[in-house]
Amino acid sequence: MSVLIRGVRRYGEGEPVDVLVEDGQIAAIGPGLTADERTDVLDAAGQVLLPGFVDLHTHLREPGREDTETIETGSAAAALGGFTAVFAMANTTPVADSPVVTDHVWQRGRQVGLVDVHPVGAVTVGLAGTQLTEMAMMANGAAKVRMFSDDGKCVHDPLIMRRALEYATGLGVLVAQHAEEPRLTVGAVAHEGPTAARLGLAGWPRAAEESIVARDALLARDAGARVHICHASTRGTVELLGWAKAQGIAITAEVTPHHLLLDDSRLQTYDGVNRVNPPLREASDAQALRQALADGVIDCVATDHAPHAEHEKCCEFSVARPGMLGLQTALSVVVETMVVPGLLTWRDVARVMSENPARIVGLTDQGRPLEVGEPANLTIVDPEASWTVDGSALASRSANTPYASMTLPATVTATLLRGRVTARDGRAQL
Repeated sequence: MSVLIRGVRRYGEGEPVDVLVEDGQIAAIGPGLTADERTDVLDAAGQVLLPGFVDLHTHLREPGREDTETIETGSAAAALGGFTAVFAMANTTPVADSPVVTDHVWQRGRQVGLVDVHPVGAVTVGLAGTQLTEMAMMANGAAKVRMFSDDGKCVHDPLIMRRALEYATGLGVLVAQHAEEPRLTVGAVAHEGPTAARLGLAGWPRAAEESIVARDALLARDAGARVHICHASTRGTVELLGWAKAQGIAITAEVTPHHLLLDDSRLQTYDGVNRVNPPLREASDAQALRQALADGVIDCVATDHAPHAEHEKCCEFSVARPGMLGLQTALSVVVETMVVPGLLTWRDVARVMSENPARIVGLTDQGRPLEVGEPANLTIVDPEASWTVDGSALASRSANTPYASMTLPATVTATLLRGRVTARDGRAQL
């Protein structure tokens, strides 16, 4: 079926145009395009057309914790959030440390068909940090795994990490590091600072993250390798990333929406929904992260979408499971923190939510220009709309959103994956 998008502005720029999609590609762009009776017409007058978003950091929980999320429910949330590709982290049960698991995740994502679900392979067997996985087997399997991470745990042994970087370089794949020196975070649940001290919560120092970022930048330099830093959260990490890039080190980094918007002042209520890893930092860190994203020191936004069951969050703060939902709220938080204050334009949003993440992992069919002949992986956004977040109304099987009852700007009105409408007017098109 053909799709005709009427009256949309590409990247929020220029005059409104019509965009005709046929056979999974953009077939024509211009004013007053016509369509036959079989064409699905989307009225997007006054709305913004962007390339579909790519999330490098998603937890879909399948296999093993289907009570909190499945590939189907997570894919629905992703499509509703404007995503056309997501990378599913390896900390499932069993761990995605072999082609048996990674190929299953890939094939299940294809069956659902709402977004491209790319499994992330584990760096070490069982996420134990002691023995490298057979990366080549996963990279050459049906899933063609292109990113590896022990996210949830740090590859803390420098020799193991160096070997992983060397191995990945030979395969042409990427290692993404959860930067946390575990000996500095034993028992830690909150950012180490005045708020944690006042609330009696065990503190998590910035140095736990920054020491690993510095170490891995040097390891990548010496190995001639690429390394990606997950969920950067401190102003010190921003400074280290700037230094490393100035040295020509092949390092990239992501920031989560929640680290852009929220800070540790939210912990006053001891509500477990605010527990996350790395923790919410101080307002000065959030400001540094926003500026780094605007300046290109941080390359992209990634959600770290982490569903949890109600009993895992509605409990004592120190035992609450770390993580927050993020797929359906990501764009709105980026608009609130970056577009509204003038730090990013809509074209910049395409850069940090689509183009850069696709480039980092080498997806050739995502993050493409909005031009004739390009794949029709598209997101349509109403920039003037607003919505109030209700965790129970989100597509995820869980409801642990820190944005509950917040009114946020901008809504995704439609998402197209290779020309097929996967989300429309708040409903996933299964």
